[in-house]
Amino acid sequence: MNKEYILKKNIDFQRIIKNNLPYKNKSYIIYVEKTKEKNYHFGFSVGKKIGSAVVRNKIKRQLRHIIAKKDYQNGFNCIIIVNNSILNKSYHEMEQDLNMILNKLNLIKEKKDE
Repeated sequence: MNKEYILKKNIDFQRIIKNNLPYKNKSYIIYVEKTKEKNYHFGFSVGKKIGSAVVRNKIKRQLRHIIAKKDYQNGFNCIIIVNNSILNKSYHEMEQDLNMILNKLNLIKEKKDE
């Protein structure tokens, strides 16, 4: 995932969380903001209660890898907040859960059959 597609500023996180409703799952809380830009952006938040810095960074790396595998619609900002139950899941389960939610939110481009 390119750095240009990642949200890092606290101002952006606060604006998106304040102005949008969350989509909740056992493992994730996702906020989506529609924009008029031609790109999409993702931000990740893994709290200190999840584990040490090594564990938190591993989870963020895995999420970035999952996100990078798919093609997405343009014109949205998305924040993914991770819950404690993520520690009990394998990488494959994390990927299935996240892709299921992103499909429900219509953020993933559908492949055209040719």
